[in-house]
Amino acid sequence: MSGAIVRTEHTNSTAIRAAGVSRHYTMGESVIRAVDDVSVEVRAGEFVALLGSSGSGKSTLLNLIAGLDRPSSGAIYAHGRDLAQMTPMELAKHRSQTVGMVFQSFNLLPRMNLAENVELPLRLAEVDRRERAGRVRESLERVRLGARMHHRPSELSGGEQQRAAIARALVNRPTILLADEPTGNLDSRTGEEILNLIAEINQSLGMTVVMVTHERPLAERYAQRQIFLADGKLVEGNSVQ
Repeated sequence: MSGAIVRTEHTNSTAIRAAGVSRHYTMGESVIRAVDDVSVEVRAGEFVALLGSSGSGKSTLLNLIAGLDRPSSGAIYAHGRDLAQMTPMELAKHRSQTVGMVFQSFNLLPRMNLAENVELPLRLAEVDRRERAGRVRESLERVRLGARMHHRPSELSGGEQQRAAIARALVNRPTILLADEPTGNLDSRTGEEILNLIAEINQSLGMTVVMVTHERPLAERYAQRQIFLADGKLVEGNSVQ
């Protein structure tokens, strides 16, 4: 169905649940406990910030939620479905349709214009060609880049490139938006503009947002709840408030 990005409705339901999740890596004789027995829930429509210093495990946990990595033990549930029980095809669908991801580096393809960059997830998801142009335009207009869709990334500012990356994350109409240090490559003013946009998406679409950041003042200003990690373990925020 073409048309506007629809508001996500999962009132009072749990969008994400990590149940005793660990992700350990073996390096020689050492075991790196990147995530160590973490249990946490995120309600549908909630804006949550994952905070911690470098190496605390927050990006690893985000990758587990995205289905980009699998836990060593424990389980990750998205809208009640256990990612570990999904077939490879179902997991690929989860990554392309349930979650949208935004990274610190914008990851835009330099030889493609914005419309082509934003269309790429639709092509990978095999969305009907006749529907793509409308979805691309709508996503770019939502981030206020409708007039720039034929520009290449090199012709845009850093903030505009990150807005284009957000449009690309939204184009498959996910229910969960995952952002890994989305302001890390931006100056403070532009970073605030990006967070205002993410907060607007959270509020207007009811989209669940989980954002990794090391900047506590930004988390306190924009997120409804903060979850703190240190050495792979949850140190605060382990219950839904």
